[in-house]
Amino acid sequence: MSLKDKRIKSEYRSLIDNVVQDFYIPLLYESTSYKRAVGFFSSSSLVEISKGIADMAKDGGKIEIVASPYLSDEDIQAIKEGYENRQKIIEGALIRQLSDEHEDYYSMERLNLLAHLISEGILDIRIAYTDKDNEIGMYHEKMGILEDKDGNHVAFSGSMNESMRAMSINYETIDVFCDWKEAEADRVKLKENAFYSMWNNVEPGLKVLEFPNISDVFIEKYRRKAPNFDIDREQFKKRILAYERMLHERGGLSGGPVGARNPDDVDLHDYQKEAIATWVGENYRGIFDMATGTGKTYTGLGAISKLSEDINDDVAVIIVAPYKHLVEQWVEDIVKFNMKPIIAYGDPAHKDWRKRFSKAITDQKIRKDKRFLCVITTNVTFASSDFQERIDKIKSPILLVVDEAHNFGARSYAKHLDDRFTYRLALSATLERHRDEEGTALLYNFFGKKCIEYPLKRAIDEDKLTPYKYYPVLVHLSELELESYEQLSYEMSKCMIKDKYGKHKLNKRGEILALKRTRVVAGAMQKLEALKREITPYKDDNNILVYCGATRVLDDSDTSSDDESDIRQIEAVTKILGNELNMSVARFTSEESMEERALIKEYFQDGGKLQAIVAIKCLDEGVNIPGIRTAFILASTTNPKEYIQRRGRVLRKADNKQFAEIYDFVTLPRPLDSVSGLTIEQANRDKTLVKNELARIKEFGRLALNSMLANNLIWDIEEAYHLNDTDLEKEGEDFE
Repeated sequence: MSLKDKRIKSEYRSLIDNVVQDFYIPLLYESTSYKRAVGFFSSSSLVEISKGIADMAKDGGKIEIVASPYLSDEDIQAIKEGYENRQKIIEGALIRQLSDEHEDYYSMERLNLLAHLISEGILDIRIAYTDKDNEIGMYHEKMGILEDKDGNHVAFSGSMNESMRAMSINYETIDVFCDWKEAEADRVKLKENAFYSMWNNVEPGLKVLEFPNISDVFIEKYRRKAPNFDIDREQFKKRILAYERMLHERGGLSGGPVGARNPDDVDLHDYQKEAIATWVGENYRGIFDMATGTGKTYTGLGAISKLSEDINDDVAVIIVAPYKHLVEQWVEDIVKFNMKPIIAYGDPAHKDWRKRFSKAITDQKIRKDKRFLCVITTNVTFASSDFQERIDKIKSPILLVVDEAHNFGARSYAKHLDDRFTYRLALSATLERHRDEEGTALLYNFFGKKCIEYPLKRAIDEDKLTPYKYYPVLVHLSELELESYEQLSYEMSKCMIKDKYGKHKLNKRGEILALKRTRVVAGAMQKLEALKREITPYKDDNNILVYCGATRVLDDSDTSSDDESDIRQIEAVTKILGNELNMSVARFTSEESMEERALIKEYFQDGGKLQAIVAIKCLDEGVNIPGIRTAFILASTTNPKEYIQRRGRVLRKADNKQFAEIYDFVTLPRPLDSVSGLTIEQANRDKTLVKNELARIKEFGRLALNSMLANNLIWDIEEAYHLNDTDLEKEGEDFE
């Protein structure tokens, strides 16, 4: 291989990139010559410079270093006054920088290696300083040139000092140029010429001299036993040198990296890179709070790749997603990042996951080329005893990545969040759990702080999501539906208890009643009439989504919730679109197979075979259908997590999609013009539903291109029910 075969970025930033891992080691491995101009001469800077050069030196490479002496005020004054020969003063300053304080094994081994390289003429160090009118100045340029056996050159320059602080703490950058790239060849040549002039002491205004005594002192001070040319592998076996193990010439491996890597054709946005850098700075723990459609998955995969590289691919990655279709969607992207995941959930195609997972754990312990392990699973399978028992057997550090992480605030999942997971990453557009402060706090305590907050407004403003128009469509309950709603509300009022914090909540019976009441609202008969009216102008269009609730259309007093009734509304909607409006339409539910849903998405994106999708809850989390232009949302959810995600489905970017349209069917107990005749008790019963619907209208309307339409409806509703700011700030009853 040569330098031309390496993946080389034009810029490296120390808090985003691991400069040693990503740049020095892989490029030095392929180099035969290394010319380096650094800041100050010191034993610690030389220790840092030595990282990556061992293999190059072992194979006969040549290393040339130019450094500057660190002169004290006393040294400079002595030179000015001519008390001593300046060469002696500079030598004394250089010797003072050869510290005796390197007690750690790796530093001493590196200094021993350098001493041997100097004695064998492989490493040569010259000292540079400015000298004008008897004024001594420091030479402080940072640049380097690498050359391989084929004569290819890579030059770099920037703010990077060769010190531990620069490598790991300060925010430093280097710019990189390759001479086989036509636009960069001149830059490389300039750096080569500059180094040649310095090295041969012909650079105007700069003195570059050999100090043989320094070499002798260095050799005497640090040379001990035979040099350890495996020092890089030893020191960085947990962090850096995956590179050398990936070369088939050295290990009979496949020639590619063992673990996760960013693909060449994926260029993350700056906000994604910043999120990853912050996550790294938090010891590889944190939360990516990103609006739906802004690239959470790729940001998460970029984070996995960064960790994998940083710890030498010695990690087990466990990715958890809520549903099977989301797992399959993740897999499509995972494989682009050089991972071959074990897919673990109860499906005939993956029925042997237990066997494969167990084998992978064993292989990870005994085979260097299998030390990276990746498993992706569903929430349910993750919580199973079979899966948990296998996690317990993993000996390497574990990274837990949870997609739509708000779900893990539930006790059934939260109980498995423990110290087994060294590294942690939560992905969610809506991490806060609706009316579950305890569950939300648990998630923050486990995963850590938000490493990025990328809200919808910013995503729209920065053209990552599509602007939208919002049309709230006002409907109300029928007489029968209202009767059922009020009866359920009355029964719920008798089911209130206090939790351990003294807050009122519903008991188990109350929760069942609340579900029934929610379904009465979601399945309001008037929604079908309104839908037909609003969608008729679009009957010849494509890229339409109708979002139904998992409910029935109430045509009698039965509010049961069996599976058969759960699909009633979607069947009624499908009939309106397909039979009455003669549109080509398909259902998108959990009942369709993976293959069927993939085909529906394909036909929908094409536009010629399928005009509309009628969907229920399985579109809430993770399904990517960017072609949606017009959405009709019949599901009257009051859960911000749900309606924010539903909006996000509609706002993904697509070709020729200038803006999206959202029709939201807002359900109130009764017509607004009848509210004035209500008793105070009746009006108060209405207000729970009214305030919940208002919250959604306000959220959808505030960023809409036509926000005034929503504002006018809000004013009408607030005026009818005499709602003020105090009323609206009060949290509604926990009756969902």
